[in-house]
Amino acid sequence: MLRTLSIRDFVIVESIELEFSAGFTVFTGETGAGKSILIDALTLALGGRGDASVVREGAAKADITADFAVSAQARAWLVAHEFAVEEDGALLRRVIDNAGRSKAYINGVAATAAQLRELGDLLVDIHGQHAHQSLMKTEAQRDLLDGQAGADAQARAVAAAYKAWRALSRQLEEFETNAANVLYERERLEWQVNELEKLAVKPGEWLEVSNEQSRLSHAASLLEGAQEALAVISEAEDHPILSQLSSLNQKLGKLADIDSGLQPIVDLIEPARIQLQEAVYALNDYLDRVDLDPSRLRTVEARMDAIHSASRKFRVPEEQLHEEHARLATRLSQLADATDLEGLRKQEEKLKAAYLAEAGKLSATRVQAAAALGDAVTKAMQELNMTGGRFEVALHACEPAAYGVEQVEFLVAGHAGVAARPLAKVASGGELARISLAISVITSNATTVPTLIFDEVDSGIGGGVAEVVGRLLRRLGQERQVLCVTHLPQVASQAGQHFQVAKGTLDNGKTASRIDVLDAKSRVEEIARMLGGLEITATTRKHARELLAS
Repeated sequence: MLRTLSIRDFVIVESIELEFSAGFTVFTGETGAGKSILIDALTLALGGRGDASVVREGAAKADITADFAVSAQARAWLVAHEFAVEEDGALLRRVIDNAGRSKAYINGVAATAAQLRELGDLLVDIHGQHAHQSLMKTEAQRDLLDGQAGADAQARAVAAAYKAWRALSRQLEEFETNAANVLYERERLEWQVNELEKLAVKPGEWLEVSNEQSRLSHAASLLEGAQEALAVISEAEDHPILSQLSSLNQKLGKLADIDSGLQPIVDLIEPARIQLQEAVYALNDYLDRVDLDPSRLRTVEARMDAIHSASRKFRVPEEQLHEEHARLATRLSQLADATDLEGLRKQEEKLKAAYLAEAGKLSATRVQAAAALGDAVTKAMQELNMTGGRFEVALHACEPAAYGVEQVEFLVAGHAGVAARPLAKVASGGELARISLAISVITSNATTVPTLIFDEVDSGIGGGVAEVVGRLLRRLGQERQVLCVTHLPQVASQAGQHFQVAKGTLDNGKTASRIDVLDAKSRVEEIARMLGGLEITATTRKHARELLAS
């Protein structure tokens, strides 16, 4: 549940620190005081979208921090994503500066807005004041039913199966439409792949044959040069360099015994002698390997000509011919599969059957959930002064789609003896608001999320129905934490914790919201204000006390 909420420099809030308890909590205040700003701030901390406009005028940044006690499921998420868990809590923080840049943190560790949203879905469920408007959309009705049924995973499986099926169907259609072009392309690729298979160029081969051709074509020069170097260093009849250096080194060594000042020079000459000796060994080894082989030279040059010719023909560098071969072979394989019309049809039928199997499972789940949701909302409607009314979830068969093989439609009969009509065509705004509230409360019962927030979902409701709504929310608060922004005294009086939101003027003349926790006496005054407006009389106070005592 939500334990604390800290808001700084957000819209018209300068600084607010709130502590929450379990059960049912309400926020009340004059219109425009900033009640819904609290929900907006919390939504931002839970990963909602935000920009520079949320920063209070004159401030550098908006900073919202929400501290939650976490459930086992949320704790497992934190552990899986390597966010430290301290005191069984989750500290979610969001900072947005006046340039629109955003930073997010979970338990002090940098996070993404997507991670905030993912964790937030496990912590809070928000029902906005315009929930009834979204409920009129087919997609929202379908998502709500699937969520109530716990069929989200099934719905994703159906969407994936549909995507695979339709992708192959489009491939089949494309082949049937362009069969002649595909066959021509296949023949062209077969010839190209066959040519490259015959040539069989290996990775790195062009560099190898180029080096070998250069070495073979210059073999005579290489041999002559190596022999000349060997002669000069060690085999010349007239004082080869190596023997002269050895003799010189011996003489200087003897002289160094007389004068140690020559020893550094001896130390410099000795490495040179050693290096020259190593050069002699290397030259001898090189001469053993180098030979004049005109036949091999012709073979290498013929191979180079073949590779170069293929390079020009396929318009790719010589060193990339093996890659081009692999690319063309892959494309040919794809076209071979594509031109197997019968094979494609069988595969398409297989994928279609797999989709219909997944869709059938989802349909069965929806049928059960539709009946249960219809009964539950119908029962709630009786409590909400819609006696005789009923709620139905209709499942209309439709063409296969990513969401399944049926359309979901909410139907409502406002009272007994009338046919159920689509929710989108319900004429009364009050009826729509009550049905929306009933659906919100019922679907909230099905969720495991510990904190539920209702942002003026009681709009359009009044009188005795408002008292029933308050009792419904209080009953819901016995099982989990419920926060509600309301303008109805009948709802506010049912809460265990009451915050009053007010708007005032700061010393600098700017407007700011403040929030106060109301004690018993203050609650009477606030409920009386909600009942009687600006003129609070002894009668309205009495009525307020009666509401609070009920």
